[in-house]
Amino acid sequence: MHKLLAPLALLLTSAVPASAQVEGAVEGDAILKDFTFASGEKLPELKIHYTTLGTPQRDAKGHVTNAVMILHGTGGTGKQFFQPQFAGELFGPGQLLDTQKYYVILPDNIGHGGSSKPSDGLRMKFPRYDYTDMVGAQHRMLTEKLGVKKLKLILGTSMGCMHAFVWGETWPDFAERLAPFACLPVEIAGQNRMWRTLSIDAIKADPLWQDGNYTTPPAAGLRTAASLSMIAGANPYALQAQYPTREAAEKYKDEAFARTYGRNDANDTIYQLDSSRTYNPWPNLEKIRVPVLWINSADDFINPPAYGITEKAAARMKTARFILIPASPETKGHSTHTWAKFWKADLAKLMAE
Repeated sequence: MHKLLAPLALLLTSAVPASAQVEGAVEGDAILKDFTFASGEKLPELKIHYTTLGTPQRDAKGHVTNAVMILHGTGGTGKQFFQPQFAGELFGPGQLLDTQKYYVILPDNIGHGGSSKPSDGLRMKFPRYDYTDMVGAQHRMLTEKLGVKKLKLILGTSMGCMHAFVWGETWPDFAERLAPFACLPVEIAGQNRMWRTLSIDAIKADPLWQDGNYTTPPAAGLRTAASLSMIAGANPYALQAQYPTREAAEKYKDEAFARTYGRNDANDTIYQLDSSRTYNPWPNLEKIRVPVLWINSADDFINPPAYGITEKAAARMKTARFILIPASPETKGHSTHTWAKFWKADLAKLMAE
């Protein structure tokens, strides 16, 4: 994949290159019985698909002692972390999250990948899940299926970053460390909520959508959603440096769009973008008491640095260290979070605590 497209495409697609594999990966499903959503809706069974790397180590009581959970962003899956800019920097022998040492858990969250989602058949009748539900399902997957009662680390990117903040407030002692990358611990509002709802509105306004009961994908709406995703995830510095003429920019745009568009179901996309609607850890940040490495990047359209939010939030989390990665032609916009070379030295310091 193109060096800019690879992270960009992860925002609204779960596609992973066929070559991006990690040796020893094991896939499984947690079937969660009688799952009740925050809305009050229920499913008799909710499936959470996951991939694991490494082998669980257990203490004398049988408790897993080496588990790490890594959480993907909106539209992604656990397998997105197989890409070389992540897996190649972290999972190998002697590397920071060496799978010979750690048991790495990569779930597909509700509505994503191999987990239960609207496109499985319920379409717009699927329960209207939110981040509370997604984190609750992760907790049940860990405790009921994998027998994990304690994590060495939760590392989350984008949506997974927000999930990490929810984890830190909901189960303050479950994870020994939190590494939220590329998000803000505030309600999804302003520009961030607007681009999400513009994408949703575009799909719903497409006559082919038919209240979610389409027989032909609503192409016009999906085109708009894919276009907004490309802009939201891009690094403008790199785009200007690498495509400095109109002709070059438009040629790249057409190639990138062709590789991004059409990979996601329309109803799945609506649910994925809307699931952040109730997220707001701001009132309870003081509940987070484990070491936190929180990293954003200055070229992030979705979480720009000038709001003044990060300074106020970091001051309220006494165990948190906030880092802002400066923008450059080498950073990756919002998806700088998935390129471990930018932050793995800081993660090593967190793991040493």
